[in-house]
Amino acid sequence: MYAVIFTASVGNQDSRYRQMAGQLRDLAMADFGCTDFISVTEGEQEIAISYWPDEACIKAWKQQAEHLVAQQLGKEGWYKYYKVEVVKILRAYDGP
Repeated sequence: MYAVIFTASVGNQDSRYRQMAGQLRDLAMADFGCTDFISVTEGEQEIAISYWPDEACIKAWKQQAEHLVAQQLGKEGWYKYYKVEVVKILRAYDGP
């Protein structure tokens, strides 16, 4: 299992951002193997963590046409700064 950790400083996130973000999350989960997606924004800081079965799914998702458009819009103003980390989950557990 892998996780993609996206951290960012929020820029100008218009109504198109909110609509596209929801559509892309649904698409990632329905067609690209994403098993969970968690996103939180506090002030100007955003963090999103998505979970994937393997790197091939992540790479396919990165090249998806609508996702490529969103990446470009992010660079053009939705985000002032962003960082993406792909990590391998070695162990996972939860409690009560």
